[in-house]
Amino acid sequence: MTSKVIAVCRSASHTMSKPVEKTIRLLAGLGVEGDAHAGPTVKHRSRVARTPDLPNLRQVHLIHAELFDEVAQGGFTVTPGLMGENVTTRGVDLLALPRGARLALGSGAIVEITGLRNPCYQLDGLQMGLMRACLGRDAKGEPIRKAGVMAIVIEGGIVAAGDDIVVTLPQGPHEALKPV
Repeated sequence: MTSKVIAVCRSASHTMSKPVEKTIRLLAGLGVEGDAHAGPTVKHRSRVARTPDLPNLRQVHLIHAELFDEVAQGGFTVTPGLMGENVTTRGVDLLALPRGARLALGSGAIVEITGLRNPCYQLDGLQMGLMRACLGRDAKGEPIRKAGVMAIVIEGGIVAAGDDIVVTLPQGPHEALKPV
């Protein structure tokens, strides 16, 4: 199976859901052009209130469409952009990627995975119980956060639904993803 971009989304305001667009432009070191979370320093409202000068490790939010399939079995209807992601993927196990993995998207854009998105209570505002559906436990009882991954933009470019995704793993020991 080829890894593909299923949808691209952005929102100029701090809304939970983001409308689907035909294309988005990724800007190196900033994020998605025209998105409220773009910028070199943190943009998430709770983080800005605490530490506004930290680097923005959450420039691009990616979610795997396989999560939508999984939560549908529990009665949830999730479509691209609903959970606030910028890029919806299919065919790449985002949660299994190590920190520093790079994804080539569209016309030369490259993002680098920085960590996991921590599911938040706002998901229950979309559909009650969705937050719990985006959490699990591994064999050791440790939490599994399924709400996608966060990335920074290394190389800018245009990204659209249907674009291929090429994954490049970092050299050396692989560091498991943690929430950012």
